[in-house]
Amino acid sequence: MTPRQAAGLLCGLLAALAGAASAQPAPGQVELVCEAVYLPARTTWVRRVTIDHDARRVKAVQIDGVPVYSFAIAGTVILTSLDNERVQIDTAAQTWTSDFRGLASAQGRCERAG
Repeated sequence: MTPRQAAGLLCGLLAALAGAASAQPAPGQVELVCEAVYLPARTTWVRRVTIDHDARRVKAVQIDGVPVYSFAIAGTVILTSLDNERVQIDTAAQTWTSDFRGLASAQGRCERAG
C-alpha cells in the first residue's frame, strides 16, 4: 500500500466515524427533541435539549446548543432557565413546560433523538 492510498483510507475512516458520532449521542449523554407550543401566539418551536450525565448525577444541560448557567433536579424533573424563560423538563413523562415570567407559556412533548 502506498502512502497516498493509506492517507485516503485514513480520511475515509475518519469521515465515517465523524458521521457515526454525529448521528448518535455520546455515551453519558441524552438528547431530547421537544415540540413546545407557545401561547398566546400558538406557535410551535422545536427545542433540542442535551443532558450530560455520569452514573450518579446530571453534569450539564444545554438547550438549543446553549449551556444553561444552573439547573436543579427534583425527582425526574430538570428545572432551569435560559434568558427570561423558566423551563421544566420532565424526563420520565418526556414533557416540556416553560414560561416567560407570566407573559407567555409553552407546553409540549419530547422524544429521544437518535
